[in-house]
Amino acid sequence: MQTETQTLAPVVPVAPDTLITVTEAAAGKIRELLSEEGKTESGLRVFVQGGGCSGFQYGLMIEESGGVGDQLFESNGVRLFVDPVSISYLKGAEVDFVDTITGGGFTIKNPNATSTCGCGSSFSA
Repeated sequence: MQTETQTLAPVVPVAPDTLITVTEAAAGKIRELLSEEGKTESGLRVFVQGGGCSGFQYGLMIEESGGVGDQLFESNGVRLFVDPVSISYLKGAEVDFVDTITGGGFTIKNPNATSTCGCGSSFSA
């Protein structure tokens, strides 16, 4: 009887300062959105793109699977996909969901931002 052996890629530990975390409030809202769209196995893509009044702006979107070179994180039960360029701007960042009397929305607390615009949706690094 022959048995087939499977070679698994080595697990590479991720340094804590490279992690992107999701607060419990944001994780609950993300799970709710994924459930509403019938994509409970999907995750959230977190990215940075040029634009906004400070030079860069954040982007969030539902992602079914990661792309080539993406880093995959999990925080509070939510999968996060981050491309190689964005990860350098988002090391140590935290995704939160804030619900106020005027409405709610996702925010990103980014220790790499050297300045932000007044509305908080763009930053410079």
